[in-house]
Amino acid sequence: MSKTQENLMNAFAGESQANRTYLTFAEAADKEGLHQVAKLFRAAAAAETVHAMAHLRNAGKVGKTVDNLKAALAGETHEFTQMYPEMIKEAEDEGNASVAKYFSFVNKVEGVHAELYKKALENPGGLPDTDYYVCRVCGYTHEGPCDTCPVCGARAAAFFKVEE
Repeated sequence: MSKTQENLMNAFAGESQANRTYLTFAEAADKEGLHQVAKLFRAAAAAETVHAMAHLRNAGKVGKTVDNLKAALAGETHEFTQMYPEMIKEAEDEGNASVAKYFSFVNKVEGVHAELYKKALENPGGLPDTDYYVCRVCGYTHEGPCDTCPVCGARAAAFFKVEE
């Protein structure tokens, strides 16, 4: 990998993390009633997304949809078969049961994501027109509305519809 390629991927990671950090900061500011500060955080987060997406494209990591689905499937599979199981064990070994439990939720969700990508790979142009709903507690992703999260037990109110 060239130094430029490495720099693009490091910049992508940094910009991606900044986006998520600023969106989380915006939620906190909203809870404190500081809506203008929240708006500023969201604006900066949007700019970081622009940067991150450009870095990923410039690194040549965005291909045809089938290739992108394969890459997403590989990433999710790595997460639920290797990354999170190790993190769960380490959290348990350190006596941090609450983090281990949350990592277990996330691990299950990554497996669901992998299954959704497998389904999409079977017939990318023929996926049924369905809405996706995501649990705000654990990230579980469901085709269509969901009454109770099968991963964390959250009720329907915890789900939001993913907009196009």
